[in-house]
Amino acid sequence: MSLTHFVVYSRSYCHLCEDMVHALEVFRADHDFTVEMIDVDADEALIARYDELVPVLVGQKDGKPARQLCHYFLDVAGVKQFLLEGN
Repeated sequence: MSLTHFVVYSRSYCHLCEDMVHALEVFRADHDFTVEMIDVDADEALIARYDELVPVLVGQKDGKPARQLCHYFLDVAGVKQFLLEGN
């Protein structure tokens, strides 16, 4: 079983952030994963990196380096491919 972890870089009162997390939940029927939300406004470095892209979805699987999967809206095909990698 793989260990999959997603991070959603978000900000308070962001409806796109909430939409992305809800859209990600559809994959729970077939995949086990964790989701962490991190507020970019709490860290100057995160603001510099992600400010105009929020929400940003980053995925990490099986201890491999994390990678950015999408921003603004959930890339369903991209997330599906990421979840199936290595299976």
